[in-house]
Parts: sequence; structure tokens; C-alpha cells
Amino acid sequence: MEKVKAVLDKGDVVHLEGSETDLTMSIRGRNAVVGDATHNVPGGETYTAPLEDSAEGKIYFDFPGIIYGREVRDIRLRFEKGEVIDYSATKNENLLKAMLETDGGSRRIGEFGVGTNYGITRFTRNILFDEKIGGTIHLAVGRAYKECGGQNESAIHWDMIKTMKPGRIIVDSKLMQKDGVFFVRQTVKLLIFSCN
Repeated sequence: MEKVKAVLDKGDVVHLEGSETDLTMSIRGRNAVVGDATHNVPGGETYTAPLEDSAEGKIYFDFPGIIYGREVRDIRLRFEKGEVIDYSATKNENLLKAMLETDGGSRRIGEFGVGTNYGITRFTRNILFDEKIGGTIHLAVGRAYKECGGQNESAIHWDMIKTMKPGRIIVDSKLMQKDGVFFVRQTVKLLIFSCN
């Protein structure tokens, strides 16, 4: 988690590639936080807050989005200038629509997180576990975390999870993760770590 934080803290542009996904966002000047079970149990994520107007492209969430105990399946979002401009879901699309129309900040990304806990092996419908599944990322629409430097305000903070197997996380044109395996560069050598 600390290695991922080091990459994100120095990073500018994050590029996510995967199934029906080609999304870029800027994290320049933002602080990444290690979710090490100090307050949020279990541990196993590193997260930050993208610049509010920076998200461009599309993303597909293969895990159901759970909100108020209800499932929204196969969420697809398209962003321009940081804002969701198009969306769809195969189940409870009306709930997705209502959440995105909550207020002025609910169509923007408040959090980008990377799951690093490979001990969590299945989807549980409990976000405190699911957002930390190793080999996943999550985005939250709505309120940003102040400790990350985020400025987006909203009444909601809704995490949506995507597997990155297959997929790639690229930071400033350098590969950070491919198909759930991390590649983190430190000084002159390449460290490859996986907890599979």
C-alpha cells in the first residue's frame, strides 16, 4: 500500500484500461492515503481524490454497485470534463439516475482507490471488504475526502468497484498494475509484487 501511495503521490495522469474501460483523470497535487485498518477494517486499499474536472472517457463496473441495500448492475459511466454525461445499468438504472442527480457534485469523482488485499477473494456486498479486493479499483461519485486534498462536495459518496483482471493501471505513461499484478518502480530497479 505504501508503494502504491508513493506512485500516486508523485503522479499526474492516471489511465485505466480494461473491459469497456478507457478512462483518464489527474491526481496532480493530491495526497494518497493508505487504508491500513487504523480506522477502516479490514485494511487493504490506497486511495486519493482526482481533480474535479479531469475525468475523461468511459468505465464499466462489473461488480454490482450497492446503495441503500439495493443492487445496481452493469454500471457504465461516460465522463467529460470531470462530469458524468452518460450512464446506464442493466438493473435499477432509475436508482443510478437518482443518485447521479442528487446534487451538483454527485456526477463527479470524489475518490479513486486501488484494492490491495488479496486475502479477500469474493464479493460480499459489504463495501468495507469489497473495495479492498486485490486486483480491483473503485471510484466513488460524490463527496471527496479532504485528507486527499479533494474539493468535490456532495451529499453522497458511492463506491463502485471494477476488477482489473484483465486491465491496466497506468500512471504518467508508466505501468503500475497489469491484470492484478503491481509493477512499482523505485530508483533504478523494478519491483514486482503480487500476493496471489
